[in-house]
Amino acid sequence: MFKKAVEAKSHQRLSGADRKKLKRTVKERFPRGSDADIDTLLPPKAEITVSKFQNRVHVYGVEGGFPMFFDIDGRGTEIYPTVFALWTVPELLPAFLLKGGEVSRFIIGGADLMFPGISVPAEGLPSFLAGEPWAVKVPGNSAPIAVGTTTMSSTEALKACLRGKALRITHYYHDLLWQVSLEQESVEGCYVPNAGFLEDVVFEDPALLQSGETSESYEDTANASNSQWNGSDNNRVGEPKSDDQSERNQASSSLTQIDVENATAAEIRVGVGDLKLKENVSSEESKDQHALSIEDVDGLLDKCLLQALHTTVKDKDLPMPGSTLWSNHVLPCRPSGITLDIKKSSHKKLSKWLQAKSSLGLISVKEDKYKTEVLLFSVNRKHEEYSSFKPEKRQVEKNDKITDHAANESQLHKMLEVAEVYKTSVHVNPIFASVGADKGKLFSASEASDIVFKYVEKENLVKPTDKSTVVLDAMLCDALFKGTVKKGSTYPTVIHKKDLGPAFVSRMQPHHIVTRGSESVVRKGAVKAIQILTERRQGNKKVTKLSGMETFLVDAEALASELQKKFACSTSVAELPGKKGHEVLVQGGVIDDLAKHLVEQYGILKRHIEVLDKTKK
Repeated sequence: MFKKAVEAKSHQRLSGADRKKLKRTVKERFPRGSDADIDTLLPPKAEITVSKFQNRVHVYGVEGGFPMFFDIDGRGTEIYPTVFALWTVPELLPAFLLKGGEVSRFIIGGADLMFPGISVPAEGLPSFLAGEPWAVKVPGNSAPIAVGTTTMSSTEALKACLRGKALRITHYYHDLLWQVSLEQESVEGCYVPNAGFLEDVVFEDPALLQSGETSESYEDTANASNSQWNGSDNNRVGEPKSDDQSERNQASSSLTQIDVENATAAEIRVGVGDLKLKENVSSEESKDQHALSIEDVDGLLDKCLLQALHTTVKDKDLPMPGSTLWSNHVLPCRPSGITLDIKKSSHKKLSKWLQAKSSLGLISVKEDKYKTEVLLFSVNRKHEEYSSFKPEKRQVEKNDKITDHAANESQLHKMLEVAEVYKTSVHVNPIFASVGADKGKLFSASEASDIVFKYVEKENLVKPTDKSTVVLDAMLCDALFKGTVKKGSTYPTVIHKKDLGPAFVSRMQPHHIVTRGSESVVRKGAVKAIQILTERRQGNKKVTKLSGMETFLVDAEALASELQKKFACSTSVAELPGKKGHEVLVQGGVIDDLAKHLVEQYGILKRHIEVLDKTKK
């Protein structure tokens, strides 16, 4: 971004509203930074300035100080901290550690970071997604030397065998942003705002110093590029202006001292070889697990079943099909790296295994004649085997598809969270009062279901002869059906467990909570979807209309300006007649691209977007 000289079009101070917007954007973009860290970089009482360049880059900094953030497109979607900011708050971004000096020479020269140049820790490659901002550090130094954005996810990187480009560098130590900042803000006798700070910030790593490289070689390279910006190379930018060249050399050498006695070649030879070794170990473990005896498999099955009964199997979910118990509860409780196969046990079949546990009194099962499947009806939680077992507190292993889905969902939730909640009504208030629940708060669907099942357990309403059926007393019957049964018709006397929760939730008042960053809104009713409509105008021209974006805390004016640049077309904003809200008009038939943009950039789920193309026959 800052390899070539670019002139700034304007320099101005930010208004109070723009300062708040900048801080809000920074907090959303960098969740690792606390409020105190953000206030350190952008002090509340200090003036914040913005420099706008011809290439649309905006650079934000403290007036009279150094630049702290820069925005690549000027729209707040691709904002990054400068190296100055990362010196102050090094943990603002996650960082890749380089292997050694040969790699850092290329990074400081302006090259992108490749996967072979990354030192992979012993625990494996850290998890990341494509498009995330990351920093770059050298061994033995906590101060980052560059910042950029990831080109692929960690999953894709492992599939590519850690080859290719890892980080697209946007700003690095000694580029033109660095040079000009030092030239404008240099103080006699120091390089950085805090005197003595640079003594703890050394940019060369041990391997680089052992090879004979010094900071002066980097400064000479940077001076050559700096001459393109200011047209002169008389003095090094940021150094004290003294006529004595020896004093300048002495000051420079004192700033680049580092202890290299403890640096060894082994410390910087951490890379892909370690990762391959880890994969070999896992393959050996997988071979060992296939050698498990029948007794070992039986013991593992019993342990996983008890773990599931203690942690994930709840009485309100019963009766439960045996296949559901196996796939959703027993298998996720198996140890990491172990394949659990019922065919390699002494029982050979799932039904025989469950019936064997039923004969011991731990569980009760019954065969479904219609589905030809065994159903789990109840769990004897007073059984000696159940009581003596102590469940492990660990994360349940999930398959790769679920993990990838959760990673994608978490990325979206960083931008937007939509939660459906419910408030009590006159129908269900007696149930809440009976169990002592707070009627003034909002409940999720699962929390509301727990309330009604708590009432069922309190009143002992489960039918003794059929554990899957709940007998309705007068209070529960009124809560579920009062006002819905026609005159002359009889009220139900029983209800199936699986229908009880949804029926109870349907009698409550629906609400929804929308959260984007630090802003959160609670609204009454169900979530209303965004409407995208494409129709023809005179002259066979198409226009796309977008409405309902306020539901998801999206500003209509800002969105229209963003779409104008993205689709290179004319946009406008108008108020919806007779309704609250606005409508964004986009010239052209961009209905599919617009829906995709809302999903990727604003985290709006597809089920919350309704599209209608009237131009198709």
